[in-house]
Amino acid sequence: MSAPTTSPSTSPRRAAVRPWPRSGRIGDAGALSALGDDDLVTGEAVALQLRPATIGSRVLAGFIDVACVAVAYVAISTVLALATITTDPALFEAATILSLILSFIVLPAVVETLTRGLSVGKVALGLRVVRDDGGPIVFHHAFTRSLIGVVELYGTLAAPAFLTALLHPRGKRLGDLAAGTYVISDRASLRLALPAPMPPPLAPWAATADIAPPPAHLTLATRQFLARAHTLEPRSRHVLALQLADQLHAYVAPPPPPGTPAEAFLCGVLAARRERDLERLQRETRLRLRLLQRRRA
Repeated sequence: MSAPTTSPSTSPRRAAVRPWPRSGRIGDAGALSALGDDDLVTGEAVALQLRPATIGSRVLAGFIDVACVAVAYVAISTVLALATITTDPALFEAATILSLILSFIVLPAVVETLTRGLSVGKVALGLRVVRDDGGPIVFHHAFTRSLIGVVELYGTLAAPAFLTALLHPRGKRLGDLAAGTYVISDRASLRLALPAPMPPPLAPWAATADIAPPPAHLTLATRQFLARAHTLEPRSRHVLALQLADQLHAYVAPPPPPGTPAEAFLCGVLAARRERDLERLQRETRLRLRLLQRRRA
């Protein structure tokens, strides 16, 4: 297996990745184009699908949360009423308004912020609020959802929220659209394939080879192929391995030893990149610790 030749003006690190034929098999362009908006690609090029919560589960969770808010409102308003009922009537009215704000806006926002997108109803139904990019929400996300939810949920009996969630592909209500969030099913099982091991015959070569980071979609296709290679027909498995290896060659110098099987080369590249990324993260962690120790000293 020989490395493809490139023109002198083309850097191996920036060589264009040729598209695969749209065969519909694992690792080709057709498979990569199936990645949707709910697929997040991690640093290891693993596609994680965050499944949006169903409308039914959100409605049930909403009923539980409304009941909790009602209980909180009764408790807060009772305490404030007892504290101000014998004072100025204006102060009593202010306490009533304050109890509404605390119960319907502040308390839900604080709970979702501290629990990173959870509430009593969401815990019961296995749901969680996340950002559009899949990350945890912070206070301004939760506050925006609560503020708009007062009108969207309580002021209109949740009719706009239900209609918007029904039409949006991620089931977003108006508060989610404004905050840049959506609700996912937090109980979805996540099974990650074992990382590709370093083939022992390629360890000496990988220790000295210059292996540039491949594009995320190429790394993802390689991982998908290695995870599902045992399910492919032998001929298709061999052809796809050669196609992926041919494209990864543009990011490797020098090429692997002559006679290296294509699948072994794929495993070696992924394993080498994983080990180097891990070493880089460990160096950065040690550097941060040293800097923190110097500042404390």
